[in-house]
Amino acid sequence: MNWRHGICSIVLGAGLLLPGFAAANDEDLLDAPEITISPEANNGGNLYLRGDIGYSGWLDEGDPFYRNFDGGTGGYSNVPFDSARFDKPVSGTIGLGYRFSDVFRADLTAEYFEGRFDGSLVSASPCAGEGAGTSCSLSHSANFSALGLMANGYVDLATLAGFTPYVGAGIGATHIDWNTVHEGSVCVAGGGACSGATGGTSYVGRDSWRFTYALMAGVSYDITDRLKFDVGYRYSHIADGDMFSSGSEGAKGYDDGLSRHEIRAGLRFALW
Repeated sequence: MNWRHGICSIVLGAGLLLPGFAAANDEDLLDAPEITISPEANNGGNLYLRGDIGYSGWLDEGDPFYRNFDGGTGGYSNVPFDSARFDKPVSGTIGLGYRFSDVFRADLTAEYFEGRFDGSLVSASPCAGEGAGTSCSLSHSANFSALGLMANGYVDLATLAGFTPYVGAGIGATHIDWNTVHEGSVCVAGGGACSGATGGTSYVGRDSWRFTYALMAGVSYDITDRLKFDVGYRYSHIADGDMFSSGSEGAKGYDDGLSRHEIRAGLRFALW
C-alpha cells in the first residue's frame, strides 16, 4: 500500500465513524438539564388576587410636637416631645391586580394596621394650679387605626428556576384615625415650689386622609402556574397631620408623618 492508499483509507474510516459520533453527541445534548433565564411565564392568567402580612421592624415617626396656647401672646408655642415611640408593627393587605405583560403588572390594595403612640415632654409653663417658677412634665398616650388605599406598579425582572425578582412603587392615601389621647401632668420644681398634686386630662383624637407613597423590592416563587409566594421589603411614608385638639385655643398635638420599613410575605393567585 502506497501513501496515497493510506490517506484514502484514513479519510474513508473517519467518514464512516462521524455519523455515529454526531448521533451520540446529539443524545447527550438532549439528555442535558435545561436552565433558562427569561421573563416570567404567563401561564396562569392575567387577573390576580393577593393577600399579604407585613411586619414593621423599624418605624420613623419624625418629630411630633405639642402645641400649647399662650394667653399672654395670643399664639401657640410648639414644644417637641422629648421622647416619642410608635408601636404595634403588624399590618394586613388585600388587593386585586392585573398582569399587562410578562414584565409589567399593577394592583390596587387596601391595607389596615393599628398603632400606639407614647410621648413625653417638659413644658416651661407651670402645670394647672401650680405657681410661677415651676415647670410641667407631660406624658401622652393614644392608639390609632389606619386604612391605606394604594395603586401600585411592578416590573418583574426575570425568572430563574421559578424565582422572579421584582421592583415596584405605589401612591395613594392613608386614613389615620386617632383615638382619645390621654395626658398626665406632674409639677417639676425649679424656682418655685410644687403643691405635690398630679393631674390628667384627655383630648379628642383627630382623623384625616394623608398622602402616602411606597417603594418595594422582593422576589416571588411559582408554587403552581396560578399560585405564587411573595416575600419582599417595602418602604412607605405617610404625610403629617393633627393628632388631637381641645378646641380653638386649647392644647393640640401634631405628628410629623410616619415612615414604615416593612418585611412583607403573602400569596398571589391568578384568576384567569
